[in-house]
Amino acid sequence: MRLTFRILDWEEEKPYELLLMADPSKAKVDEYLSRGVCFIAEYEGEMVGEFVLLKTRPETVEIVNIAVQEELQGQGVGKHMIKEAIEAAGRLGCRTVEIGTGNSSFHQLKLYQRCGFRIIGVDRDYFVRHYDEEIIEDGIHCVDMIRLAVDLDTLAEENNK
Repeated sequence: MRLTFRILDWEEEKPYELLLMADPSKAKVDEYLSRGVCFIAEYEGEMVGEFVLLKTRPETVEIVNIAVQEELQGQGVGKHMIKEAIEAAGRLGCRTVEIGTGNSSFHQLKLYQRCGFRIIGVDRDYFVRHYDEEIIEDGIHCVDMIRLAVDLDTLAEENNK
């Protein structure tokens, strides 16, 4: 599948259907959209995914939201989007890309690690503290945020081996 990427225009309607798949809080989504950059993944002119990059520290960007249309999940779209996010971070002069996901998000944890991310910490009770409603995935209560990061210099070295 050949994806193209573009930055969401400010005047353009926000892709809430996708954004809220990754984060159920519209208030949180609106907050980081106001500070970050939303990239749209398209296939044959149709929006199939999105990710949002937010600069958090000098030389560090976080993927704060990433989602793929449900019917296309498991087909490599997410992996392609993460690679694009890493490349975009490099173009922004960043050396580290971070991402977080719930303790119950097994598919995401596997995908992120396959893309070179390593676990750097756990934010205990993150989803309990920051979300009013419980989040349950595959029968597991999502309570902790698993934090992962990839160093772009290390990733480049590993890809050149």
